[in-house]
Amino acid sequence: MAPTAAEAPSVAIGSPYTGYVYSYPHKTAYRPLEPAPALRDVWAGQDLSALFLYLHIPFCEMRCGFCNLFTRTGAPQELVARYLDALERQAHAVREAVPDARFAVGAIGGGTPTYLEAAELTRMFRIAAEVMGAEFGSMPLSVETSPATATPDRLAVLAAHGTTRVSIGVQSFLDAEARAAGRPQKRAEVEAALTAIREAAVPTLNIDLIYGIDGQTHASWLDSLDAALAWRPEEIYLYPLYVRPLTGLGRRAVSRADWDDDRLALYRAGRDHLRAAGYEQVSMRMFRRAGAPADPDTGYRCQRDGMVGLGCGARSYTSELHYSFDYAVNVGEVRGIIDEYVALDRDAFSRARFGYRLDAAEQKRRHLLTSLLQADGLDVAEYRARFDSDAAADFARELEPLADRGLLRVDTDRVALTEDGLGRSDAIGPALFSSAAAALMDGYRAR
Repeated sequence: MAPTAAEAPSVAIGSPYTGYVYSYPHKTAYRPLEPAPALRDVWAGQDLSALFLYLHIPFCEMRCGFCNLFTRTGAPQELVARYLDALERQAHAVREAVPDARFAVGAIGGGTPTYLEAAELTRMFRIAAEVMGAEFGSMPLSVETSPATATPDRLAVLAAHGTTRVSIGVQSFLDAEARAAGRPQKRAEVEAALTAIREAAVPTLNIDLIYGIDGQTHASWLDSLDAALAWRPEEIYLYPLYVRPLTGLGRRAVSRADWDDDRLALYRAGRDHLRAAGYEQVSMRMFRRAGAPADPDTGYRCQRDGMVGLGCGARSYTSELHYSFDYAVNVGEVRGIIDEYVALDRDAFSRARFGYRLDAAEQKRRHLLTSLLQADGLDVAEYRARFDSDAAADFARELEPLADRGLLRVDTDRVALTEDGLGRSDAIGPALFSSAAAALMDGYRAR
């Protein structure tokens, strides 16, 4: 018998790098929904006043060696046009099913959204605004880009539509390290992209960097950090390198016996370096410059409010159901899913196809995870107001061992990871998954 959602595996923290938990559960826990529910029914009774709108563009100019995202490279212009046609059909179907949806925050990810040319980006924004009712310019909007595609004409479109944050995946400012990570690029290209972003006057610039690259040293890591700091980015994300199945690095089996210790030491060095430069740690990965402009408070809370996703790699979620399209990493499988997506008619977009249902226990667990993996931790009063129970009591079996190891502190008003615990978020997060979600993820066939 499969474990229930209320059950959780015993907490065991080994390697600090088990997996990056950016949402709960991961899409590898999703399964076909049979029968596929109508979106009108899925969203019935939900609070629609402050939703997250996410647009997914599954195209990149190249696939990095560490990448396991749902994306394909070298998509011809004809396929991009068909994809935007499908995105528009999906938007109409979703808007018809959820006509009262209002959006408080938005993001465009991928893939690389700026793989789209300026005219294609303009069409994408038009779909979101005219069909979905997104009020760009009056809500925070984040867009991902890359050194090769952050061109002035594309960035001008982003700025014209009220983009408040641009995130660029640099990974390393050192050419040799970028190549070692399977990201062949030249520093001059990176610097040109950053110049273009700053000239576009988008309020927030985020730079992604990676530590744990083969051949990277403490000194070269600090050199890369200093190169990023020279641009005074409002945010910097520090990502540990992972070697995942079906990726370029995974096929080359790049790993070392002492890799965990090396990555942990580089993480701590980077954390301390950014703090000394005036950055506040927001999570294990995210650092925000002191005094940087903050997005206006929209009232959106990821623990509580829902998300509407458009695009074949986008997830959507209500309080009770997370859903998406099929998921894959292998190049051939990804192309097949995209080909299926662009062929769907409007009626096919009116139903949820793959997903995971969250019962009351899983809703509590998701709130715990999405809160605990932030430096501020879980607000005890907010949790009690939502669930009419106490988080420390609900999850005593999981939290007490973490507290005993000095990874967690439980106060009257807050449950939060300690400094050591925050640095081990990639082990603590997966350890807090329910047995039901973990079993489904373990049973997923990587493809």
